[in-house]
Amino acid sequence: MREKKFKKTGCPNEQLKLNLQKMNEAKKRLIIFYQDYFSNFYLKQRQKVKDKILWTLRIIETQEIIPHEYFRFIENSDGLYEIRVSQGNDIFRIFCFFDKGNLIVLTNGFQKKSQKTPRTEIQKAIAIKKLYENEK
Repeated sequence: MREKKFKKTGCPNEQLKLNLQKMNEAKKRLIIFYQDYFSNFYLKQRQKVKDKILWTLRIIETQEIIPHEYFRFIENSDGLYEIRVSQGNDIFRIFCFFDKGNLIVLTNGFQKKSQKTPRTEIQKAIAIKKLYENEK
């Protein structure tokens, strides 16, 4: 039954799926990966960054009110949100959107190297969202 939530993931990393499935806390939201955009980003990260990403995803899944420092709506972005992850001096962003109420679909991620989020990364996330919506 749990495997169904990853139906659209295409995630090559079974360990990542298992780590997210182990969360026993009451979930307010469900997070899925669309194809392998997020998992490709995730697999390239150092272990400490991976751990922090999973920790942040758990916060988003389990907290009634998500702190603004971890989750923020992106203005003029066709419904995109950014998940904000910091590990040491490194800053990462993962784009996502809501589908069917409390279902969060992860799109792409990147390491932030400047103050402003690159428009190309937002455009990539919008394109992935459109692919997802056309596939439904």
